[in-house]
Amino acid sequence: MNTMLRKSVLGIAGLAFTGGVFAGPIAAHAAEPVHSTKPVAVSVQGAQSKIDLNDEQTANAKAIIAATKKAGLPERAAVISIATSLQESKLENLGHLGDANDHDSLGLFQQRPSSGWGTPEQITNPEYSTLAFLKGLKQVDGWQDMPLTEAAQTVQVSAYPDAYAQWEQQAADIVAQHWNS
Repeated sequence: MNTMLRKSVLGIAGLAFTGGVFAGPIAAHAAEPVHSTKPVAVSVQGAQSKIDLNDEQTANAKAIIAATKKAGLPERAAVISIATSLQESKLENLGHLGDANDHDSLGLFQQRPSSGWGTPEQITNPEYSTLAFLKGLKQVDGWQDMPLTEAAQTVQVSAYPDAYAQWEQQAADIVAQHWNS
């Protein structure tokens, strides 16, 4: 395996481990109506990354948006969620990575069953994993007004705390494109 891919995989595993330890298991989710009257405010930090999305990645982004609406949270929560998933898995619902994965990180957010995020089946369900991430996000005081990377980092507790910022513009564009569709 090439060095860059190996580092990415190991980084994802480390992110998921620490994120799982911090956020813990998911409980019930309160559903409230979603009302959006203004576009998502984006205050992009640093250089931005962008990838072309295939049909599966687009479907996963739409699933994150649907789960965010189900949780009764605003577009900003979807932007943070999608940016986090772009960093953790490139919006791919990853199963176990075998020898390339020294932990049990799975799914869009690289959550770990051994850290209380849920069963492997739950964690690889896009709706469930998004609701688990959002449960952690809702526990962050002031997440709505903090920089994306700080909000995501507080939930994920990554070894690379500034990595989420690079996906903010693409995440905002995805949410703008699909929020009302």
